[in-house]
Parts: sequence; C-alpha cells; structure tokens
Amino acid sequence: MKKLAQGIGELMDIISQLQEQLNAIASLAFNTFGTLQRDAPPVRLSPNYPEPPTTMAAEDDATDLAEQPKLVSAELVKAAKQFDALVAALPLSEGGEEAQLKRIAELQDENDAIGQELQKQLETAEKELKQVQELFSQAADNCLNLKKPD
Repeated sequence: MKKLAQGIGELMDIISQLQEQLNAIASLAFNTFGTLQRDAPPVRLSPNYPEPPTTMAAEDDATDLAEQPKLVSAELVKAAKQFDALVAALPLSEGGEEAQLKRIAELQDENDAIGQELQKQLETAEKELKQVQELFSQAADNCLNLKKPD
C-alpha cells in the first residue's frame, strides 16, 4: 500500500511538472508572438504603397531583432526538450489500455475497501466520543451537585 502511494505520488509529481512545463512553453510562445508583433519592422504591402520610413533607431533595433528569434527559438527548444524528458519519465503502461483499465478497477476496489474501513473507524470514534461526552457531562453534574460540608 505504501509503495503504491509512493508510486502515485511520483506520478502526480511528474504530471505537475508536465503542466508547469506546458505553461512555460505557452508563455514563451505568447511572449514571442507579442514581441514579434510589437517589434517587427514595417514592411511594404504592395508596390503601390510607398516604402516605409526608416530611422536610425529602427536600424539599431534591426540588429537586436535579428538576434531575438534565435534566443527565443533556443528557449522554446529547451522547454520542449524538458517536456519530452518528463514524458519519457512517465511509467510505461504494460499491456495497453485493457491492462490499465483492469489496474484502475483494482485500485478503485482497494480504495473502496479502505474507504469502508475508514467509515467503520469513524463510526466507532463517534460512538466513543458520545460516551466520553456523556461521562464528562455526568462528572460535571456530580461536581456541581457536591456541596461543601457546613
């Protein structure tokens, strides 16, 4: 039972890490598209339009813009590799979907049995609590009813 709980804990840890990594990838992609939208230099749409104006600042920014896709691409590739490594760390299911469903059913049965045992223990504890409360009430009443000798 302890080994099963530990295995489930490790699996949930990997799943949590997968979710965090997926969020990181989404964030990187969102920021990349936003940066490209914000910083992309103007482009002539057709020969009928005049050439977009260029400034000295735009030329300096062009150098930075040329390096930015490389940096962002490297970050995305790194995040994707980390995601792949986490997926590879997931335990392989042996026997396919049918075996997984059988294992899930076994775990549910085990969970139900443990739940029933816990319910019995809860009922026993509630009975004991009532007995203790009654005894305490009686003891308190007895103490209050005692009179000091005259």
